[in-house]
Amino acid sequence: MIALISGSVAVRRADHVVIDCSGVGYQLAVSAQTLRHVPAVGLEVTLHTHLIVRDDALQLFGFASEEERDLFLMLLGVQSVGPKMALAVLSGGPPRELLAALAAGDTGRLQAVPGIGKRTAERIVVELREKVGVTLPEQAITVTRSDDPRAIAREGLLGLGYSAAEADELLNGADGDSPEDLIADALRTARR
Repeated sequence: MIALISGSVAVRRADHVVIDCSGVGYQLAVSAQTLRHVPAVGLEVTLHTHLIVRDDALQLFGFASEEERDLFLMLLGVQSVGPKMALAVLSGGPPRELLAALAAGDTGRLQAVPGIGKRTAERIVVELREKVGVTLPEQAITVTRSDDPRAIAREGLLGLGYSAAEADELLNGADGDSPEDLIADALRTARR
């Protein structure tokens, strides 16, 4: 897994950047929020990353913070939300504001994102509201991670490029006590 890329900015576009790391250029799809943190061409930058492996492509996504990357991964876990839609949601504001909107159940904020209708916005809020906690005294927003082996295995399958629906289907009949055992059993089922 490629988790972090540091280097000089070689190309800076509206939807992606290319980072030169010792002579190798990595193209990273980025949100508008991340692009605001990317300096001009020739300057140094460090971005957190997530790699999605597909049959026909390797897609690398870049994020200005771990918080933004975590939110991206949470969005990918929602049925019918793909990487492009997740980046569009992240382009709608800083991660803390988006997490606050999720915690408050603000579907209107999500519907303002191009390509997201009422049903998708409601689905995102319903599926992610529980994963987002708000601590009222400090107004700090945190992303909670599950210790449930099935939830961890599901995230692992999503990282391998399976859609949320495919991951859920594969895990329905999977046996095992640890995330590793569940993923192994799910992959055996996928091969059949």
